[in-house]
Amino acid sequence: MIAFVFLCLSPQSPAHGGPLLERGTAVTDPAALRELDRGPFGLARMLGVQTGGSLTDDALFALPAITPIRKSFDAEFDRYVERHKAELPRQTIGVGSQFDVQLFDRDQLYSNSTRFVLSGVINRMDRAYVDPESCGEIRLIYRLAQINAPPVGDHGASARLPMTLNLVLKARGRGNAASLSCATIARRWLATSDWTLAGSALAKELTSQDGPLALIGPNNVERIETNIQIAHVSRSPAHEFRTDYLLKVFDYNPQTGSFEEATLEDQIDRERLLSDENLKREFRAWLLEPVHLSDFDRGTVLIPKEFLAKRAIAPTPIGFSASALQPAFGMAQGEGDHAVFSAHDVVTALQRAAARGIVLQNIRSVAGFERRLNDITCAGCHQTRGIGGFHFPGVDWMAEHPSNTTIVPASPHFFGDQVRRRDILAAIQEGKPADYSRGFSERPQLRGSRELAGTEYDDGWGAHCYGLQAADNDRSFVSWSCAQGLVCQVMSKTSRIGMCFVAKP
Repeated sequence: MIAFVFLCLSPQSPAHGGPLLERGTAVTDPAALRELDRGPFGLARMLGVQTGGSLTDDALFALPAITPIRKSFDAEFDRYVERHKAELPRQTIGVGSQFDVQLFDRDQLYSNSTRFVLSGVINRMDRAYVDPESCGEIRLIYRLAQINAPPVGDHGASARLPMTLNLVLKARGRGNAASLSCATIARRWLATSDWTLAGSALAKELTSQDGPLALIGPNNVERIETNIQIAHVSRSPAHEFRTDYLLKVFDYNPQTGSFEEATLEDQIDRERLLSDENLKREFRAWLLEPVHLSDFDRGTVLIPKEFLAKRAIAPTPIGFSASALQPAFGMAQGEGDHAVFSAHDVVTALQRAAARGIVLQNIRSVAGFERRLNDITCAGCHQTRGIGGFHFPGVDWMAEHPSNTTIVPASPHFFGDQVRRRDILAAIQEGKPADYSRGFSERPQLRGSRELAGTEYDDGWGAHCYGLQAADNDRSFVSWSCAQGLVCQVMSKTSRIGMCFVAKP
């Protein structure tokens, strides 16, 4: 039922036929993306590869810059299989439906019959707090697809595969782009909010001299982020349906000209922390320090690399109850024998922050701290209100009838965050201090806007909510309400988190 809710959501504003939520912050028009992919934003061109056509995956993973990524993938697949065999020896694992756990077919990933196609262009200048000089990021999302394969299904969809490659670019790169101010870049993006263009006309305007993509190119490349459905288990009498997603990051090294394995931002290395008392003590002291706790609450914390992992497996679905499938499970008291944080630790830290005049926006209880531990991580974010394990699969422009009015290109998490991102762009454009904070992944920050009121993102049917009870009034979630006529149907009695649905008669 929950999967049905996610897949039926509309990316438009509450008013029927209203403006798209992602206006001014993303390019999702399939026909325009097709033109951009065939032009300056094909993956080959963005990697500086001179080719007469598209770059198929056999050629892509043979590039010296990309071979470290292939080596890392192979090691991760081997590690995943070995771990599965050790933990679940009675379940078979391999490529094909005859296995209990069906692995992603790496032969397709490295094949001359597959390639990455541009599925979206996303403005992430809301991340300028990471590197103010770069003005934040622009992200090119590529989806893995089979080429020259017969259409799939009644609607003629292309044979897309469950993997995305995110080419992360500096919003302000080197060369000519360095002369632009952050305000100018933000203004160019926000100007697209009023455009009524589509297809090739939109692509042409985006890349025109004063367009937001005019000075975006290979010199802006900063890293590659990948998300691949490494394995899935079909529902059967023996087990529930489940998919596992492998998340990896590779930083670009301009000295070597290659992409090198890196830690995932804020992806806490749970296993290493729980097994190392010294590391556990250092991390607890670092995170609970009032300034860091404030950044953690605001969602702008940058956790030091010594506490982070270079890989993450994000299982889905995970439900609403705390479980070992969540990335930070076991780190808080009550979830294991070797917790990093006790309830006393958290309460004391909240009191110390308050004594220093720090007003926290989200973490107002132990439960709020525990929830932030999960949703601040890459894996935890991907598990929250995603379409499977992805936040941006994109519209299939290779289909016979591509349309972003009938197919949702991204998750509720993505659309719910657009008001916040646009607010930050407006502040940057006007030269004002930007508020880079963000709420919990499940509930968008409204920034005073009424655009999301009554929708599946905020209080409407399908919104995540808190089942308030007089004896369990948690200050971290008390504002997670439902619109009139709807009630919060609790999915987890322990967390009291649920979804807004019509009240039962």
